[in-house]
Amino acid sequence: MYRACQPLEGVFPVNTFGNNFRCTTFGESHGKALGVVIDGCPAGVPLTESDIQPLLDRRRPGQSDLASQRKEEDHVEMLSGIFEGKTTGTPIALIIRNKEMKTEDYLPLKDVFRPGHADYTYLVKYGIRDSRGGGRSSGRETISRVAAGAVALKVLGYKGVSISGRVIEVHGKTLPAEMEAEIRTARDAGNSVGGIVEILAKGTPPGIGDPVSGKLDAAIAHAMMGIGSVKGVEIGEGFRAAALSGSENNDEMTPEGFLTNHAGGILGGISTGADIIVRIAVKPTPSILREQQTVTVTGMPVTISVQGRHDPCIAPRIVPVAEAMIALVLVDGLLEQLKYSGFQDILKNNPA
Repeated sequence: MYRACQPLEGVFPVNTFGNNFRCTTFGESHGKALGVVIDGCPAGVPLTESDIQPLLDRRRPGQSDLASQRKEEDHVEMLSGIFEGKTTGTPIALIIRNKEMKTEDYLPLKDVFRPGHADYTYLVKYGIRDSRGGGRSSGRETISRVAAGAVALKVLGYKGVSISGRVIEVHGKTLPAEMEAEIRTARDAGNSVGGIVEILAKGTPPGIGDPVSGKLDAAIAHAMMGIGSVKGVEIGEGFRAAALSGSENNDEMTPEGFLTNHAGGILGGISTGADIIVRIAVKPTPSILREQQTVTVTGMPVTISVQGRHDPCIAPRIVPVAEAMIALVLVDGLLEQLKYSGFQDILKNNPA
């Protein structure tokens, strides 16, 4: 049924994100722990676990009857890179230990490809896959990115940058009560629904990003599409710009600044100083109770119902993940502009 590829010579850092603020994540859904090593964080930034934990808490499962009922504390431990409450400029290692796995739920699916999942593609590529909740392809992998994003947000705060996100649509509905009703209906039917998440970055200084291959909007799109379940990205007017005229889509300028922000805070791949507005399309959670057709690893047809604890709509829990990824892109671009000497000046002017 599948053909595994030959092992590649050398190492390609597919688990590392960023150039100046480099984050290497590790861990699996049902492994002992997940975590991240951050290399390139400037020295002297006040940082404690309490700066990271709130973002992890927002992503944590089991907080409502409309989310996965997996009960995890998701407590972050700081292993290195901190001395007397401040970053030292050396690698910061963060770890979050798994506590409440139910690996037995996945035993019936060990040799079956789940529709909508990466089971088939992982097996084709590597010749082996972690069937325990999807392993590295599980949505739980994003907890490492959220931890790194929390550190990035701390750094960005010294430049007055703030990032917030929200769900603006679920299964075509835009009112909060209607969105919740869509999720409940899908859950009760053993199904799932998708949604749209919007992220807003305020206070980004102009000049972040580079021409052609280093465009800020390209980096943002890359980061957003790297989140599991994200199938589309738009910035500013996005796809709606195709239905506008030039006079409608252009952001006219005055001595006081831009009159509008159809560009979403980015022109020519470089930030304008206006709010950066990003929207992402999140597909329905592929793990559903409804029966679906699929095949085994040997190519035999079977019908399956995916048991376990899954979100009927993953969009709400993707919000802090998307915020974190935007933060990682912006901090990387900011450090490219400032380098380390410039950041020390910011720290001096903004004592903790």
